[in-house]
Amino acid sequence: MSEKLYVVLMAEDNKHDVVAAKRAWKQNHIKNPLQIVGDGEECLDYLFHRGEYSDPESAPTPGILLLDVNMPKMDGLTVLKHIREDEKLRRLPVVVLTTSDLEEDRVNSYDLGANAFIRKPVGFDNFSHALKTTNIFWELTELPG
Repeated sequence: MSEKLYVVLMAEDNKHDVVAAKRAWKQNHIKNPLQIVGDGEECLDYLFHRGEYSDPESAPTPGILLLDVNMPKMDGLTVLKHIREDEKLRRLPVVVLTTSDLEEDRVNSYDLGANAFIRKPVGFDNFSHALKTTNIFWELTELPG
């Protein structure tokens, strides 16, 4: 497998899931840098280089976005809508990674252009495996430029 490094941006407000994701990154030796934002507005600030992310070096363009649905300030589906409406971001691969088991959230995610919808597995080992598998899939995929 060739080594194509890209930034993974994770929009996640649950502190336990953030800790678990960082731990899984280390445990699985994932070399792609992980950047984490805590809500939907911060995610868009990062992607559009606004506010504290106005310096592009502080917010490198991600190769993929792991997006939670239920976040404060702005939910993930609204974030996804903004991403798909933007000429520069519309091709950004977005994996919805959420605890939501609502059919409506799954359908709306795909309708808005999500590349995948994954329900967060219960338990650290299952969550870690899901992140590792997702990372391997995107390493094998030709990402848009």
